[in-house]
Amino acid sequence: MKRMVVVGTQWGDEGKGKITDYLAQKADVVVRYQGGNNAGHTVVIKGEKHSLHLLPSGILSETIENVMANGMVINPKAFVDEIKTIKTPFKLSISDRAHIVLPYHPELDKAYEKHKGDEKIGTTHKGIGPAYTDKAARIGIRVSTFIHKERFYKELKELVEQKNFELSHYDHPNVDFESIYQEYRSYADVMAPYVKDTSVYLNQLIEQDKRILFEGAQGVLLCLDHGTYPYVTSSSPTASSVPLNSGIAPWLVEGAIGVTKAYTTRVGSGPMPSEILGDLAHYIREVGREYGTTTGRPRRIGWLDTVILRHTKRVSGLSYLAVTLLDVLTGIDELKIVTHYELNGKEIDRIPADIEDFMQAKPVYITLPGWKEDITKVTSWEELPIHAKEYLKKIESLVGVPIGMFSVGPDRDQTIMVTNFFE
Repeated sequence: MKRMVVVGTQWGDEGKGKITDYLAQKADVVVRYQGGNNAGHTVVIKGEKHSLHLLPSGILSETIENVMANGMVINPKAFVDEIKTIKTPFKLSISDRAHIVLPYHPELDKAYEKHKGDEKIGTTHKGIGPAYTDKAARIGIRVSTFIHKERFYKELKELVEQKNFELSHYDHPNVDFESIYQEYRSYADVMAPYVKDTSVYLNQLIEQDKRILFEGAQGVLLCLDHGTYPYVTSSSPTASSVPLNSGIAPWLVEGAIGVTKAYTTRVGSGPMPSEILGDLAHYIREVGREYGTTTGRPRRIGWLDTVILRHTKRVSGLSYLAVTLLDVLTGIDELKIVTHYELNGKEIDRIPADIEDFMQAKPVYITLPGWKEDITKVTSWEELPIHAKEYLKKIESLVGVPIGMFSVGPDRDQTIMVTNFFE
């Protein structure tokens, strides 16, 4: 496979950045196809941690072409701040059709969440939802307009007036047009040299037979259509959204790698049938450093849920699984895996569309023995303890997707390929 998507199979935070970074060493191009700086990828290279929020994971290699595609919403201030942290030469292209996140978007995000009270979604307050709302309402500002001084001035002035009217309705402080315009003009100057029609560029690279990795933000369970609505993001992280969000034909995507933790986590509100509470959850959270890359919020912890993984396989398509953080489970005597749910006395193998039904779904588990051996220095499948192998084989059989790779620690070197699917 030469054109693959790296997909998060759960609620995000599965370790997509690490897997993308590892596979990117074999790639020519890495494309970020949706989302904004409400998500974060942590990549560890030779013990040094790099936190990425907007930039594609290939940005840390000076030989890889990186593309921020049209499906993204880009906060220019966050972009400029993040690009300053990259100390090595890089190659980057930004779509002229991507949308811009402006200061009134985070303010609206906060106002909406406050208004919802106990029913709030639990957003990161980065303004991603309001930016996608403007895109759907056809009033958003694209990158092509943002880097054009006169057009940006005209559209921003009209929008600030409209957004301040809305903010006032929520009794929320207004934003100032002139200060936004002056500050963001400087960011436009930084972004402008990278801007191009990335659909044309990507299709040229495909014609040149380049190896391309597509990466999204969050996971499939946060998809606007196929996630746990309304506790979702405002775009689709599925593999099926890649063609629309990057401007290529659907048949040019040759496969998808489903990144899954060896357990389950999620940030924010919403149902999580396999959630673990108490000391064990605290133990896994601390060992796995389960705190949000973007917000620092502690992640909720749960057992691995294969109903969710089969859902992801069905709505997104998975060629292989990449299992991360397997080492975090070391030392736990018994490990549980969700095989199906019970709802209203019936066995189901699906995620209910109605969120109230999903809240009522009860997980049904199988239990497997854990392992005590340190696996952080393992370099092959054969070196894994027998119970670790059995755990991975059970995941493979329950999901119906082969495991193509797994990781036993945060560093790039702690990633093991089982199948060389990207050559």
